[in-house]
Amino acid sequence: MTPASECLSILQLSDTHILASPGATLLGIDTAYYFRAVLAQAFAQRQAFDLIMLTGDLAQEPASQSYRYILKHISGYGIPCICLPGNHDDYALMQKVLNTPLVNCRKQVFLKGWQIISLNSQIIGEEGGYLPAGELCFLEGCLSQHPGQNTLVAVHHHPLATGSVWMDTMMIENSDEFLAVVKRHPQIKIIINGHIHQAMDRQLQSIRILGTPSTCFQFKPKSVEFALDDTSPAYRHLQLHADGRISSQVFRLSEALAGLETTTTGY
Repeated sequence: MTPASECLSILQLSDTHILASPGATLLGIDTAYYFRAVLAQAFAQRQAFDLIMLTGDLAQEPASQSYRYILKHISGYGIPCICLPGNHDDYALMQKVLNTPLVNCRKQVFLKGWQIISLNSQIIGEEGGYLPAGELCFLEGCLSQHPGQNTLVAVHHHPLATGSVWMDTMMIENSDEFLAVVKRHPQIKIIINGHIHQAMDRQLQSIRILGTPSTCFQFKPKSVEFALDDTSPAYRHLQLHADGRISSQVFRLSEALAGLETTTTGY
């Protein structure tokens, strides 16, 4: 077995939905509190992360205060962090605020024998996702230039259906195009996404596709209409081995979620 020190260890956080005002709540949840609690638990349980990845919907209604809050609390751990946008984010504002040597929106990173590619699937003003030609060309170029490099691709919206009817109207609209590129490049070992506020673990040929729960509230799996689940906030730990193997586990916050307004019909 590969020693842990030789694996690329990634902490994935997603859908933090940080609000602009301290103490503000979303669906009854203090999203900032749970963001801090998930971070604290992750680092208490495992100290040796090489990278943090925030896979979209960092803010609920994007404001510089939200992104500065994230920057402050992520920077305190001293670990490099890559941020990519979700449908709730203002990507231009993200790139302005989250623009330090440690925490930024880099789209291509090389670490411990792995290439990490981040894509922007946001359609401004809409909940669903799409990968325009520029993003697909960027992906193709990165892969063609490094054909032997084990690769992780990160994107906010999900490329495969979850089985929740309402949620699957908001997946990557041109996922067939995206997956056609992916299938041409066997060095891609894993795709990670956010957006779905639940865990997903699927296999597409030799590629593992992992969806990660939110650091705040969760959506009920296999639901026809919008529905919330009262399971605890969570994060994903990924270990990427030099030979392309992947180890991954979702960890739930040890405390119960408090205040969730389960009768709501949206947010």
